[in-house]
Amino acid sequence: MDGVDAEVLEAVARWQAQGDDVLLATVARTWGSAPRPVGAMMALASRGRVAGSVSGGCIEDDLLAKVAAGFRPGLRPHVQVYGLSADEAHRFGLPCGGTLELVIERVTPRSALDAMRDAIDGGRLGVRELNLRTGLARVRTVRQPEAFAYSPTRLAVPFGPRWRIVVIGDGQLTRHLVSMAVPLGYRVVICDPRDIHDTMHDGDLAAHITRTREMPDDLIARLRPDGNTAIVALTHDPKLDDMALLEALRSDAFYVGAIGSHRNQAARRERLAMFDLSAAQIGRLHGPVGLALGARTPPEIALAILAEMTALRNGVMPGLTSTRPCTPPGAAPPAVPGTSRAA
Repeated sequence: MDGVDAEVLEAVARWQAQGDDVLLATVARTWGSAPRPVGAMMALASRGRVAGSVSGGCIEDDLLAKVAAGFRPGLRPHVQVYGLSADEAHRFGLPCGGTLELVIERVTPRSALDAMRDAIDGGRLGVRELNLRTGLARVRTVRQPEAFAYSPTRLAVPFGPRWRIVVIGDGQLTRHLVSMAVPLGYRVVICDPRDIHDTMHDGDLAAHITRTREMPDDLIARLRPDGNTAIVALTHDPKLDDMALLEALRSDAFYVGAIGSHRNQAARRERLAMFDLSAAQIGRLHGPVGLALGARTPPEIALAILAEMTALRNGVMPGLTSTRPCTPPGAAPPAVPGTSRAA
């Protein structure tokens, strides 16, 4: 997920400070088409206030009505399902027969939301684990993103800073990569010390882009990439790309990729081995970059890169790179975490 919606956590703290009784609803499972993904959160206050969203609005209205009528979970979280029948799906505005399962909990010191907010403010990745039998939550920090998980006894929601891509090189491919990455929730840092500058990906996307002309290795050392960061080297210039990769492969970045043919990648790995990098660190390099889609044009290559990042973000097909064959048509899809039905 793109980290936790900070506004929800801020609203919870603010409302509690004002004496409100606050509930937290989390999307735990969906069937069919659903307006919001698993992990999406919404806070409801006893005075009729709401922050965040779990649907297009109708479910929020129903939950607010329940709260106004006195609904409060006890220590054990409450599981609420919407849209089991076609009539109910239509009533609550769920498209295509979608069904939504929510975990609703009463916010108390046992909820560990303060620890979650502190971790996010500190730029740390983590997971909030809620015991569905006791209502006791705990927060633990992690070095790499973990997948959302849901079972009859446990709800685990990953959180962290917003996803970020550091792109080395400011050319045509970068323009297409940025135009696709921003709608996927990434902030983008573009680094290119050369005397080229492609401004065609500014405009409406400018607020999500930071540019720098510092040397790539200096930038990455300064940014200290975490497990929500991807780094992609796209200049075709070994002096720049390799400098970036030397720092990137030592970092906690969840994805490190470089453009270039299989032959160029083999030569790059030989060069990297001459420096203080282990075989395991060099093995983290995704090169040629992106999923094996047969991409040839800049938009196709950008799509392949973001498809590979998305797979890794979501814990689907981990480790699949363009140097390995894709799952053949008709093969069983990988298991998706969090599909157990709660009691």
